[in-house]
Amino acid sequence: MTESLVDTDILSFYFKGDQKVVGKFNDYLKEFDVINISIITYYEILGGLKFKKAEKQIKEFEEFVNNNTIIHISEESAKISGDIYADLRLKGITIGTSDILIAGIALENELTLITNNERHYDPIQGLKIENWKK
Repeated sequence: MTESLVDTDILSFYFKGDQKVVGKFNDYLKEFDVINISIITYYEILGGLKFKKAEKQIKEFEEFVNNNTIIHISEESAKISGDIYADLRLKGITIGTSDILIAGIALENELTLITNNERHYDPIQGLKIENWKK
């Protein structure tokens, strides 16, 4: 296993109790001390929970965050994301801004991106991807 950054969709599966994903989280935590998520994933999960007024889940999510690591956007990851954006646009490929920012964070920090949205990230050169849902 390699040190990883967990994407929003996989984290959602984890909180829904998906057995395969929960098992992968447990395996990962045997080797590494914490789960890494991006500040983008933090925003996406928290925004969705607040929209649903899911107070219990917000509290559970905040506990999870306090015990793990949020990786922020840096100037370098923003530059990497800008390069990804330009490269994909030149090829006629568009993917969401959030995905591009998450990819930039993963690349800067040399982390494997754990996602079930492989199709979104496949066009990004140099990005290592794993799917814990499969």
